[in-house]
Amino acid sequence: MMPKAGGMGTYTAVSAGHFISIGVVLGGYVAVVPFSSPAELLLLEKIVDLVYPGSFPHLGLALLLLFTVLNLLGIDIFSSVQNLVVYTLLVALLVIGITGVTGVQANEMGISEIGRGLTTSGGTVLSLMVLALWSFAGLEFMCPFIEETKNPQKNLPRTMLLGAVMLLLVYGLLAIAALRNISPDTLAESETPHWLLVESLFGKSAGFVMVVFAITATSCVTNTVIAGIPRMMYGLARQGQLPAIFGRLHPRWKSPWYGIVAVFLLACVPLVLLAGAKDFILLMLISAATFWLVAYIVAHINVIILRKRYPGFARPFRTPLYPLPQVLGILGMGLAIWYNSPSEEVSKQVYVNSVLMFALISGYAFFWVRFKMKKGLLEAEPIDEALSE
Repeated sequence: MMPKAGGMGTYTAVSAGHFISIGVVLGGYVAVVPFSSPAELLLLEKIVDLVYPGSFPHLGLALLLLFTVLNLLGIDIFSSVQNLVVYTLLVALLVIGITGVTGVQANEMGISEIGRGLTTSGGTVLSLMVLALWSFAGLEFMCPFIEETKNPQKNLPRTMLLGAVMLLLVYGLLAIAALRNISPDTLAESETPHWLLVESLFGKSAGFVMVVFAITATSCVTNTVIAGIPRMMYGLARQGQLPAIFGRLHPRWKSPWYGIVAVFLLACVPLVLLAGAKDFILLMLISAATFWLVAYIVAHINVIILRKRYPGFARPFRTPLYPLPQVLGILGMGLAIWYNSPSEEVSKQVYVNSVLMFALISGYAFFWVRFKMKKGLLEAEPIDEALSE
């Protein structure tokens, strides 16, 4: 509908104004980087250290630096690397999942028993929803690439829907494989349950399979974040919502290199400082997922507002069964935020992190919109002006 690099920020500016637009991108995406990226990279280091103790002490930092350099070199390098990483990851996941489902069961737990366990768990299973989000979070990262995508009107919706279905099948297969081969109590007590699954399935070859899985999964996320978020920041800068420096492209490689360097620093500093605090990973992941969920709620609200405000505007893709998916989506995201942790203590810390971060971002957004942009906080940007910027 609005093929601009800003992604969520562009739509939110047109539906709810610049104040909300700045808040949703900085709070739902940029602020997630210091939480999610170090957590992913620290978890990778932990897994590799289990397999090859002491061999790769700074692997996370090396990967972060590598993907930063590759992204600085332009979109073609990013896409080539990303395709290779994603295909390798999917093959690894399918091998693990199919082997676990079709092989000999270690604990003799069948599909029907797994189903009964879920239906009798009461509300406790809801506390894990926010972690399950990590199987799907980031599908919308394709949207900031819209200016660099071939035939985005058809390709982006198809790719996002196909990606969601594939992820559901692959990670569902992986979860069933884990429950069929390892007792739920053992999985719950482990910091690296996926390692337990791979070890039980592949024995001596488990180390290599697990390292391939871990490196490709982390590389996929890290590469996407370093590529996608700077383009969101680029879109904000083009709309005057961030300092103009983030709207500059490298003269040769045409990459938003100021944003890429900024995202690198946001991930690098916590990664170095928290290298010895691996118990902090769960808190970081849940905090980041909470920020993301708030952004997704705003996305659903955007659809509703834009349908009412611009009913006749050309839409290459129209969500089916409107507004049912939006209402269910908002309720589901709210439920996931409410049941955001299996521990009450962790929940309190997550809420504190969220409130502090959004307060800080709201302060910036307020002063920037009122005194720099000289606009009303909830003054919606006309769609024609947003498309011409």
